[in-house]
Amino acid sequence: MVQKYQSPVRVYKHPFELIMAAYERRFPTCPLIPMFVDSDTVNEFKSEDGAIHVIERRCKLYIDAPRLLKKIAGVDYVYFVQKNSLNSRERTLHIEAHNETFSNRVIINEHCCYSVHPENEDWTCFEQSASLDIKSFFGFESTVEKIAMKQYTSNIKKGKEIIEYYLRQLEEEGITFVPRWTPPSLGPASETVSSSKSQAASSAVVVPDTGLEGLSSEALSSPSGVSEPMVGTPDDKLDADYIKRYLGDLTPLQESCLIRLRQWLQETHKGKIPKDEHILRFLRARDFNIDKAREIMCQSLTWRKQHQVDYILDTWTPPQVLQDYYAGGWHHHDKDGRPLYVLRLGQMDTKGLVRALGEEALLRYVLSINEEGLRRCEENTKVFGRPISSWTCLVDLEGLNMRHLWRPGVKALLRIIEVVEANYPETLGRLLILRAPRVFPVLWTLVSPFIDDNTRRKFLIYAGNDYQGPGGLLDYIDKEIIPDFLSGECMCEVPEGGLVPKSLYRTAEELENEDLKLWTETIYQSASVFKGAPHEILIQIVDASSVITWDFDVCKGDIVFNIYHSKRSPQPPKKDSLGAHSIASPGGNNVQLIDRVWQLGRDYSMVESPLICKEGESVQGSHVTRWPGFYILQWKFHSMPACAATNLPRVDDVLASLQVSSHKCKVMYYTEVIGSEDFRGSMTSLESSHSGFSQLSAATTSSSQSHSSSMISR
Repeated sequence: MVQKYQSPVRVYKHPFELIMAAYERRFPTCPLIPMFVDSDTVNEFKSEDGAIHVIERRCKLYIDAPRLLKKIAGVDYVYFVQKNSLNSRERTLHIEAHNETFSNRVIINEHCCYSVHPENEDWTCFEQSASLDIKSFFGFESTVEKIAMKQYTSNIKKGKEIIEYYLRQLEEEGITFVPRWTPPSLGPASETVSSSKSQAASSAVVVPDTGLEGLSSEALSSPSGVSEPMVGTPDDKLDADYIKRYLGDLTPLQESCLIRLRQWLQETHKGKIPKDEHILRFLRARDFNIDKAREIMCQSLTWRKQHQVDYILDTWTPPQVLQDYYAGGWHHHDKDGRPLYVLRLGQMDTKGLVRALGEEALLRYVLSINEEGLRRCEENTKVFGRPISSWTCLVDLEGLNMRHLWRPGVKALLRIIEVVEANYPETLGRLLILRAPRVFPVLWTLVSPFIDDNTRRKFLIYAGNDYQGPGGLLDYIDKEIIPDFLSGECMCEVPEGGLVPKSLYRTAEELENEDLKLWTETIYQSASVFKGAPHEILIQIVDASSVITWDFDVCKGDIVFNIYHSKRSPQPPKKDSLGAHSIASPGGNNVQLIDRVWQLGRDYSMVESPLICKEGESVQGSHVTRWPGFYILQWKFHSMPACAATNLPRVDDVLASLQVSSHKCKVMYYTEVIGSEDFRGSMTSLESSHSGFSQLSAATTSSSQSHSSSMISR
């Protein structure tokens, strides 16, 4: 398996020329890098004007490996070839390195780049990427991989320190400024002034992207440049200082995992990209295994989109019953700056809440609490000046008894735990369970199997008044904000709970209808599309020049979208029999309207060119009808060869691998017919443009169809 590394952008607050002077002091050898024994210049080239300087070195490295392995390999040192291409005109240095030793068994590539910061020409950026592919190594492939990655990451950490060491050395020698390169035609008198102007312009030149990556040359090319222009904000590339300030201290390999997963999302995912701290949570939940993290994150993104979770705080108001009887709420923060959520579970009438509201309302309320927690973490990160990505939950079990073990209530609790675990990983920093009664072990036995091992390790359980002693509440929460009901000094505004009046209870039928309404109070419908079985909907138009509008998301697979017109009505819709496919179709339907005996051009006609839509895309569009009659909107299965342009799979490849069949697609759609006088020719005039799905698309582009009045946004 190929191991890859991608660094964040590291910034030196020094001019490019001064950084280059410091970098050159690392050759022919560097005492700060013990493994870097020596280097010899193999080839060197300099342009006539001195702007281009290419130098190729053969570097000798000592590898700290077990003696037995060295004896089997028959070497004490390994050799790398490093090629440095300095362009003083554009103020860039590209470094390419690859291994010479064991090149038929091990392939190591590295590419590093120093360049000028795009927003400050007196600063220098550094970025690097590397790959390691061990074909075979005398049966010690795994050992060699671990040794190589360990030494590489240790050298990455040293890189910036080494450059800064040589910068201090230059300063001690009185060298704090190195003039920029100027064309030979300019006289020395005007050199400083004019070079400043010319280089300011040249610093904006795009650096060509080269594909080389590698391993131990990192020891030779310490962090401080960038292979392509960086915008200087976290939206485009991750800056090392930004990572430390907002995401925390990560190892080089953890940084690399975050950058690669984030880059993959930007390149392949058409919906809303999660924030960096949320991507990091999924990586931590799977021990920075990119494939596993990508899998659960794709599932979560689909879930969030389907249930419009991103808008829950703005669009959903909790019922009054929850506001009065749900004994939980936010209460200041703990000693680490984490938001503190207090839940008086023992005072809560779980049976009454379930009977009055239903399971779905409770679940939605818990989701809103988690969304609020994410928002508070962002706020506290800014307030305290350090990364805060999780919250602390204090659960008071005073009053917990057997009525809390009511079976439907426990079932609802388990489902809530399951949903939260899947979609909010690594958000719970600490769980303080206080005043646990004797019945608590029974409840714990029921719920603990559904809680992740990493989460369980964050639980602290106190029986009786143990929380008041050493190692108790005061270790985690300041005395001034301990709630009054725990003998503290702070008035806590969390509702006290109590029994829900039975007059508020609803029948099972009412609750079922309410649950259905909660998750279907969306203008969207879902449909399944199979190979050979498209999904079709019928729209009858009475007045010509009406406008048919649509807004749909391709949740799984690739589809072809068509619009047809017919003067006669198709037969009543026939549900497709799924027996032939051996697939169940939960949450989706499949309706076919066009009779198999109908002929295109005789019985019906195509009014728009077919549109191929990829998985993950949000598509909005409209068609101004020319004739009255029956219009058929069709979503048809589209098979496409797998994309081999990137080493990482696309979002659709990952999602497809999670499904039962690769011959099934799924779409969520909404259609609307409006009069031409009400249509202003812009998607902003459509109700569908306000949907949760279409808003999830971060970037949209427009492409016109064959009919001039049709518009499709993606």
